[in-house]
Formats: sequence, C-alpha cells, structure tokens
Amino acid sequence: MRRNLWMSLAAAASVAVTMFLLGVFLLLVFNLNYMASQLQSNVEIAAFLHVDTPREVVQHLEAQIKHLPGVREVVLVPKEEGFRKISRQFGGEEELLSATGGVNPLPDYLLVRVNTPEEIRDIAGAIAQLPGVEKVNYGQEVVERLFALVRWLRWLGAGLILLLASGAVVLIMLTIRLTVYSRRQEISIMKYVGATDSFIRWPFFLEGLFLGLVGSGLAAGAVYGIYTWLLSRSFNLFLFLPLLNDPALLLKSLLGLIGAGAGVGALGSLLSIRQFLKV
Repeated sequence: MRRNLWMSLAAAASVAVTMFLLGVFLLLVFNLNYMASQLQSNVEIAAFLHVDTPREVVQHLEAQIKHLPGVREVVLVPKEEGFRKISRQFGGEEELLSATGGVNPLPDYLLVRVNTPEEIRDIAGAIAQLPGVEKVNYGQEVVERLFALVRWLRWLGAGLILLLASGAVVLIMLTIRLTVYSRRQEISIMKYVGATDSFIRWPFFLEGLFLGLVGSGLAAGAVYGIYTWLLSRSFNLFLFLPLLNDPALLLKSLLGLIGAGAGVGALGSLLSIRQFLKV
C-alpha cells in the first residue's frame, strides 16, 4: 500500500464517497418512512352520536368501542366542549347561542385511535353499526390516498436504495480493480517463481478489506456528524417535518454501512485478482 500510495488513497476515497452517498440516502428513506408512519398514526375516526343521546348511553358506547379489536384509545368529546371550540373559531359563545335559539345543536362525538392504520376501515364500519351512532367520519378518500402515497414512497425508497447500492458496489470494485491492475506484473512474477494462488490472493484480500473499512468508516463518521447536527437544529430547520431520532437504528445503520464497505472492498479485490492469476 505504501508503494502504491496514490492508488490506495483513490480506492479509499472512492469507497468513502460512494458509502457516504448511500448512507445519506438510506437515512433519507428511513425519515420518509418515519414521517409517513407519523401521518398514518395521526389518523382518527370521529364517531358522531345522535343529538338526543343520553350521557349514560354515550358512556356505554364508549366502553363498547374500547373493547373492539384494534382500538387503541377512545376519547369522548362532549357537545359542550365542541361548542366551545366552534365559539373560539367563529365568535363568542353568547352570540352563537343567540343565533341557535339558546340551544346547543352539536352532538357528542368519540375520537377513536387504532393500533394499525390498515385496520381503520374495518373498525369504522364496525362503529357505524352500533346503535346510537349517527355518522362515522375518518376522511376515507384522503386516508386511502395517504396510504397509497406511503406504499409508493416505500417501494420507491427500496428500489432506489437497491439501485444506489448496486452502483456503489460496481464503482468500488472498478476502483479496486485498477489498484490490482497496476500490480499485474508483480502478480505474474510471483506466479512464475512458484507462488500459490492463496499466497498471492491473501494480501490483496486484506488490502481490499482494509481500504473498504477505512473508506466506509470515514463515510459513517461524516454521516453521523451531519445527521446529529441536523437533529440538534431540526426544530428550526424542519418545523413541520420531525426527523427520526432513534440512536439504536442510527448505530445499526452506520455499523452496517462500515461492514458493507469492508465486505465490498474485500470482494472487489478477490474478484479483480482472478484473471491475473491465470498466467
């Protein structure tokens, strides 16, 4: 490596750049999935009850819905609270009461949160069948579009990661192949004086492993530094787009990046040296 310093540095830099791009895009896809999951988890079912439903019946319905499979939480919003919310938006409470003849026309309603977004349609259908429930609303059209968008983003992210990873592997292997090609005469001489294939192959294997490890380690360090900096300033930079803050997932991703770089470097050396062993 000292005798071929520039080629070794070029190989390590190539690994660093390609693995850095792969790491950045990997975290980008993770964050897109996280944001999509956050949007899905915020989807709620609003079950509006009949206006004249007694409070005892409302509480009984609340208990029934809580026991439905897939329901995570049920929150009762009394008609008085709903009226106060509308009053804050459209004017004073007294003005609205006078406009409605002193009668609160709003019904009680139940906000239902589910365990998994995929269950929301079935749970909404089950709630709509309960006696006392006048209308169920969860923004069906918007929710279905959201689910379709999330599925599309996940498939797109997986495809782009696979494509970028394949490109990174090819680029790293081509770079390492150049370092092996620059020493083809040394390999030929060793073969002519009786060196075995394994004797020649092992130093190149270790060199590729080391260069891949160094390059991917530098890339992982750069990705970690940039991402932690973004996390520390995410409130100012991404006010409405919260970033994924999972140290365990970040550590696993960076360790996987380092391992992938080392593995690709070693594999690239082994594959590149094969043709030069045939003399």
